[in-house]
Amino acid sequence: MSAIEVRALRQVYRTPGRPETVAVDGLDLDVARGEVFGLLGPNGAGKTTTIEICEGLLQPTSGTVRVLGMDWAHDAARLRARIGVTLQETRLFAKQTVRELLGLFAALYDDARSVDELLALVALEEKADARYQHLSGGQKQRLAVAAALAGRPELLFLDEPTTGLDPQSRRSLWDVIRRFRDEERGTVVITTHYMDEAEVLCDRIGIVDHGRSIALGTPRELVSSLGAAHVVDVEAEGIESALDAAELSALPGVVEHQREASRLTLTVRQPHVSVPALLRLMEARALPLRGLSTRHTSLEDVFVHLTGRHLRDREAE
Repeated sequence: MSAIEVRALRQVYRTPGRPETVAVDGLDLDVARGEVFGLLGPNGAGKTTTIEICEGLLQPTSGTVRVLGMDWAHDAARLRARIGVTLQETRLFAKQTVRELLGLFAALYDDARSVDELLALVALEEKADARYQHLSGGQKQRLAVAAALAGRPELLFLDEPTTGLDPQSRRSLWDVIRRFRDEERGTVVITTHYMDEAEVLCDRIGIVDHGRSIALGTPRELVSSLGAAHVVDVEAEGIESALDAAELSALPGVVEHQREASRLTLTVRQPHVSVPALLRLMEARALPLRGLSTRHTSLEDVFVHLTGRHLRDREAE
């Protein structure tokens, strides 16, 4: 049995006097039990709407959603007892201590973890008696995750849990997520704006755009789908107009190319073949080279290839 089964999901927002907004457009999705599944997409792609429907926070316009073999229309009480949710932003009572807040959440469940166990899970023992208002951003996020784990959930939803955190705080949360999957065999659905986070944490990744699924697979499978192992980044004044698309496509070993201002990015199979050919072409056009670097292809390159945007490009939701 899958942890989540989504079929033909559609969510339409209608406002009188304005065109309707289609947030999710016929989405199909399966999340296996015991995996960390990453749902990625540009802002406005429909991922948060999808997550909120799966969490029971939104009623879909059409389509079906089954969570842990149940649906929200008939099994809401049982589902709430078996899932944990951390939203993009959590605000708790400023004057209460960490221990008091965790005790409050634990009291909501029949078979809750103890407060001491929750403190240990997220490494907040030293902050047990600190007021919420005095916690750092990373500590507040770990507390939010601890609250989501209070009822021993089978399925954990994390919506951009590390946004704005420093690297050390992010890695602390990664450890919590890994332990939940590896030691408790829990299932995690996570959205994130950090590609490195998705590559490190996720067993599988689904990429959505305009409310539809456009790619699905392990991080390695998605990277391999580009058909090239290297990326060449070049900077040269005027390169965006001096070289046309046909010339770039004709370079040996070039799979894909993108131009932006004075920057050229080539996805290539063999950089030792493609780079000399590119430099000869630039020399023939009298284009002075300002910078050149090569790297292995990454999940970010897959994302740009599929959506035409970087994951962290900021747009209106």
